[in-house]
Amino acid sequence: MAAAAAVEAAAPMGALWGLVHDFVVGQQEGPADQVAADVKSGNYTVLQVVEALGSSLENPEPRTRARGIQLLSQVLLHCHTLLLEKEVVHLILFYENRLKDHHLVIPSVLQGLKALSLCVALPPGLAVSVLKAIFQEVHVQSLPQVDRHTVYNIITNFMRTREEELKSLGADFTFGFIQVMDGEKDPRNLLVAFRIVHDLISRDYSLGPFVEELFEVTSCYFPIDFTPPPNDPHGIQREDLILSLRAVLASTPRFAEFLLPLLIEKVDSEVLSAKLDSLQTLNACCAVYGQKELKDFLPSLWASIRRESSQRRTILEMLLGFLKLQQKWSYEDKDQRPLNGFKDQLCSLVFMALTDPSTQLQLVGIRTLTVLGAQPDLLSSEDLELAVGHLYRLSFLKEDSQSCRVAALEASGTLAALYPVAFSSHLVPKLAEELRVGESNLTNGDEPTQCSRHLCCLQALSAVSTHPSIVKETLPLLLQHLWQVNRGNMVAQSSDVIAVCQSLRQMAEKCQQDPESCWYFHQTAIPCLLALAVQASMPEKEPSVLRKVLLEDEVLAAMVSVIGTATTHLSPELAAQSVTYIVPLFLDGNVSFLPENSFPSRFQPFQDGSSGQRRLIALLMAFVCSLPRNVEIPQLNQLMRELLELSCCHSCPFSSTAAAKCFAGLLNKHPAGQQLDEFLQLAVDKVEAGLGSGPCRSQAFTLLLWVTKALVLRYHPLSSCLTARLMGLLSDPELGPAAADGFSLLMSDCTDVLTRAGHAEVRIMFRQRFFTDNVPALVQGFHAAPQDVKPNYLKGLSHVLNRLPKPVLLPELPTLLFLLLEALSCPDCVVQLSTLSCLQPLLLEAPQVMSLHVDTLVTKFLNLSSSPSMAVRIAALQCMHALTRLPTPVLLPYKPQVIRALAKPLDDKKRLVRKEAVSARGEWFLLGSPGS
Repeated sequence: MAAAAAVEAAAPMGALWGLVHDFVVGQQEGPADQVAADVKSGNYTVLQVVEALGSSLENPEPRTRARGIQLLSQVLLHCHTLLLEKEVVHLILFYENRLKDHHLVIPSVLQGLKALSLCVALPPGLAVSVLKAIFQEVHVQSLPQVDRHTVYNIITNFMRTREEELKSLGADFTFGFIQVMDGEKDPRNLLVAFRIVHDLISRDYSLGPFVEELFEVTSCYFPIDFTPPPNDPHGIQREDLILSLRAVLASTPRFAEFLLPLLIEKVDSEVLSAKLDSLQTLNACCAVYGQKELKDFLPSLWASIRRESSQRRTILEMLLGFLKLQQKWSYEDKDQRPLNGFKDQLCSLVFMALTDPSTQLQLVGIRTLTVLGAQPDLLSSEDLELAVGHLYRLSFLKEDSQSCRVAALEASGTLAALYPVAFSSHLVPKLAEELRVGESNLTNGDEPTQCSRHLCCLQALSAVSTHPSIVKETLPLLLQHLWQVNRGNMVAQSSDVIAVCQSLRQMAEKCQQDPESCWYFHQTAIPCLLALAVQASMPEKEPSVLRKVLLEDEVLAAMVSVIGTATTHLSPELAAQSVTYIVPLFLDGNVSFLPENSFPSRFQPFQDGSSGQRRLIALLMAFVCSLPRNVEIPQLNQLMRELLELSCCHSCPFSSTAAAKCFAGLLNKHPAGQQLDEFLQLAVDKVEAGLGSGPCRSQAFTLLLWVTKALVLRYHPLSSCLTARLMGLLSDPELGPAAADGFSLLMSDCTDVLTRAGHAEVRIMFRQRFFTDNVPALVQGFHAAPQDVKPNYLKGLSHVLNRLPKPVLLPELPTLLFLLLEALSCPDCVVQLSTLSCLQPLLLEAPQVMSLHVDTLVTKFLNLSSSPSMAVRIAALQCMHALTRLPTPVLLPYKPQVIRALAKPLDDKKRLVRKEAVSARGEWFLLGSPGS
């Protein structure tokens, strides 16, 4: 039996010896792959391979030794992850010794060292040992390209995994690499070598005394002169080499003393590509070099740049880099600033760019002007007047130059804060005249072009309102413009008023940075807006269409945005002053603080006021719901009762919703205690009474929804009871669909009330808590609900899951996924869209779980890609695209079906749908192909 066992053990080794012999002697490549596969599968160990190769590795013939080592190296490249630490030590010692062998052996030795450089089990110190041996024993530049590339790969692998060990070599490592790279010519190797040099510098390896040598060994390739051969399989382009070398040259200020003279020389070259490369490299250096490195070369640089006029955009971008660098420098003496001597030439260059027809050049010119203006005491009053004139012109460019117009507005705001006098003198009067002309054109009903200029003017007025003195000029202009609308002096539409309100809101945002401006805006704009709205709400003998524009939903929403933005940043002291005027206006009709307050009748929005007056409760909401929490609101008890009463009034849904939101916003901020409990009991009673039969069911539901949200955000105990009441309404024949949509409101961020910016109490984890507390009940309700009610539960669940942070959802996905898949079959487009939005990121983040349902997903997504809703079609195609992230073997059976089905949306009538179809179909085409 022992003899039989010995024969059985010898049989595999005999097969191994046969494969080794076929490779070494027979010069066949196949046996090497077979040996590697056998080692990976456990048939042999690496030690057994070495034993089988024994005679080959010690053969006196170099070619035979080379073949033996080649086989071993190929096995190691496939199996390096299986090696133990002791095996790695012996193998490295063996390979290091063979670096002294015949030159025919070296390529195979390097392949083995490359494999060992990837080993996780590599003991400390051996990376340094290997590199020392290569630096000492191998003349790298005498090797063929592929072997030189192997050396670079070994160095790269060690730098990635053994950085601290290599740094222990100090400058010897840098010097060794310089010797390796010196004389390299192949572009494939240069890309790797440049990356190594960049890492040497960026990762703080010691350069020691070899800074100049490292610069010389890389800068000798500047400027890059490389034309890829036709049909180059490697795909290396000249631009790849240029960018890699530029990253090296601009990576450290220590290269400055060597690089800047070289760049100055090349800028003066007759070769256009050399000029361009030099200027762009200079631009990159500006982000790294400091005053110390640049100051001695600035005169020569400026002299070279001034002679060039063929690359204006590149030069301007480079100058922009210099200017940004200048901002970091400090000078005790103004006369020491190097820009002072070149100011006129710089301004001339910038102004020339601003008048150039090229949009890209204009954009760089605007950015350069902004940075130039930030240099203290540089621009003269004449320069500023010219700059303001250019910015004014650029602010009124046509729509095809939108990017320049936006950039000009931003630059105006930045520079106006620095030079308020110049902008007050030269820009604001022009804008005031433009506004007056615009009013005249609107009065006459002129063509859209004039209306477009009018809109540009409004945007420019808000853009330059970045200094308190300018705000005191521009704000009255905008408010006066609104009064013109109210007096009926213009053929105004709601879009005109909304445009003014948008400019006012932007101005209010800018004023938030300065307490003085913030208070000025608030006490000037808010009374004016309220006066305009109150005037428009008054009954008239002959109703005016013009004044009723101010009472439209969209216009009031725009005014709400202005009032809220103007209130959020008030100090508690100033807010307390304001609240003593505004709340009595709505409760008592006290209009004494309003401008032009001679109204034909009393303002009583809560009593027997007209529907027009009641609509203005939205403006009260904007104010009181944006106040700091510690501001005491006068007559609060009366205010809350009036809001509660109005919230269930069915005659004006806009007013009742505004009242409900205002009530909820105040509840959210109210401190816990008896008064809060009383308000909550009043609200619950009102809701229950309204939800019974009657005309106010919809309004009572809206009140329930907003009160629930107010309490959910602050973790109030009553929120669970109200959420359960809301869940119960999912089965209501009339309110069920609205209740389902209500879950979207509960989980979403609002813009006008219950916001963090408006000082609402919003707990950070409220969504996660809501999910934990309520999703089980939603799932249980879905299973128990009649078939016709199930879609409401699915919609509610979809809304909750769609707005839940994905890390919270992923652990629960296996139990909830079947409901999401069920929701895709719901006929409601809102449910479909919400569910698709939820599923798309899950396909990317949980591919293993989603793979279990791939058949259902493919079928449902393809069906929805022909939905009547464009938004659903787009979302379904995006999900089809995301499906390609699942494991390829799972998807391949569906590939032909999907490619055929996705041909249909390629002809969709909507461009955005066609775009998504092309993207998704392309990914499915590539599925399973090499490299995909």
